[in-house]
Amino acid sequence: MADEAMERESMEYDVVIVGAGPAGLAASIRLKQLAEAAGNEISVCVLEKGSEVGAHILSGAVVDPIALDELIPDWKDKGAPLNTPVTEDRFYVLGPKGAMRLPNFTMPPLMNNHGNYAVSLGNVCRWLAEQAEAMGVEIYPGFACSDLVYREDGSVKGVVAGVFGIGRDGEHKADYQPGMELHGKYVFIAEGVRGSLAKMLIDRFDLSAGREPQKFGIGMKELWEVKPENHKQGQVTHTMGWPLGTKTGGGSFMYHLEDNLVSVGFVVHLNYENPHLFPYQEFQRFKHHPLIAEILEGGRRVAYGARAITEGGLQSVPKLTFPGGALIGCSAGFVNVPRIKGSHNAMKTGMMAAEAAFAAIGEGREGDELTTYIDAYEKSWVYKDLKQVRNVKPMWSKLGLIGGLALGGIDMWLNQIFGFGFGTWKHGKPDHACLKPASQFKPIEYPKADGQLSFDRLTNVAFSATNHEEDQPVHLHLNDPSVPIADNLPKFDEPAQRYCPAGVYEVVTDDDGSNSRFQINAQNCVHCKTCDIKDPAQNIDWRVPQGGEGPNYPNM
Repeated sequence: MADEAMERESMEYDVVIVGAGPAGLAASIRLKQLAEAAGNEISVCVLEKGSEVGAHILSGAVVDPIALDELIPDWKDKGAPLNTPVTEDRFYVLGPKGAMRLPNFTMPPLMNNHGNYAVSLGNVCRWLAEQAEAMGVEIYPGFACSDLVYREDGSVKGVVAGVFGIGRDGEHKADYQPGMELHGKYVFIAEGVRGSLAKMLIDRFDLSAGREPQKFGIGMKELWEVKPENHKQGQVTHTMGWPLGTKTGGGSFMYHLEDNLVSVGFVVHLNYENPHLFPYQEFQRFKHHPLIAEILEGGRRVAYGARAITEGGLQSVPKLTFPGGALIGCSAGFVNVPRIKGSHNAMKTGMMAAEAAFAAIGEGREGDELTTYIDAYEKSWVYKDLKQVRNVKPMWSKLGLIGGLALGGIDMWLNQIFGFGFGTWKHGKPDHACLKPASQFKPIEYPKADGQLSFDRLTNVAFSATNHEEDQPVHLHLNDPSVPIADNLPKFDEPAQRYCPAGVYEVVTDDDGSNSRFQINAQNCVHCKTCDIKDPAQNIDWRVPQGGEGPNYPNM
């Protein structure tokens, strides 16, 4: 590795940003705005592992424009793709055949989507990238950041990006490229949920000390083109309950976009206990509920994808700064769980970090901690947004659907009216530690896919346009290759077979049943990070493959 490092060229910037999502792009734009206002120059680089900006962006999504209003007040005039204002909110608790609608007046005001927009977040990011590039931001898609570079004092100096041409055997191929080092006075990590560099930094600098464990969900989404008579542009529907029942957390969303498009998705909280649970199959079964089926029947699925979601909220946000940079957006975890929204908070944190870095660079500083970013966060509406809902997730986890929904709702109302609720509840165990032995549960029988409303995993993965070159190191690294068969299979019936929404992991057994092996179909990976989160042995380490690989989400 030392020889490879010697071969690398380097480029110098004021700020290097890893990830062209809402947080990273907002940060880059804010930096350029501040420089323009001050009559200064600032060099900003954004690195994106997807083949293009938006290729790896997956979200519901209903966007609260509060951050966009601050960043680009004339976004409507500039053609931002927020074309579908929310016209109707619907909340349901589902049973196997029926549904009970919750009256909207019982919901705290923060749950009201009036003034919000149903969007393709990928297209919003594509538009933000156009604004950034017009201001002089350099954006490099197809460049995966695989490692960090440190100064002699231990502060973060930059990243290694663009390593190509390593074979599966670890040897250099004919097209080998050692990548480049991109150095910055400050480095922003905006990789999204469970980013590989963020994980390194959180561990190296102990950024989660004194915080609750981060919590996660797995979100799966399909984009449908429905029959015109079934389309209700601007309608937003959220459900809880069936098919997950009252003990397993999760729920669904259905957003009616423009052009007869409907995004339908399902979230399963990853603190579930039953290793037989199959989140993808729960999603497919859910679509057969009459409330959902009546919208989708006669339509066609256009795209599919999956992504982990941060759910820990206020209690789980790590320390946001490290020497030489900052965590922004979902790399730190700012999702408001009951609202199922995080892009507005991600953008605002990127803007606050940008303001801290710009001031520091103006003072001639580099490589230190941007403590003013933390101060700004703690005084911001992002902090207030998360504080109001801080107990919803742990209450649901500890009390189940009915008790958690009731007490969580009361707690949100108390925070809304009085500014305080039932203290601050703790999350407890990390998600990977929540599984119980398979012997304590009965296997779950799931209905077969009908090919009309429900689909098998591999068929759906084809609708994510996922692609990986096979002759490269498997980016799903097993720290101990013996663990899946020796430990996870007898104790948990190897849950990777089920928690992965893309069919990456299989237990393959000989015809006579005498020998089992763990097979990783890395080319199927949609980069959701669920395996890195839920594996009970924490034996799977998700690493970036070559840049430009993975899913290529259209309009997601």
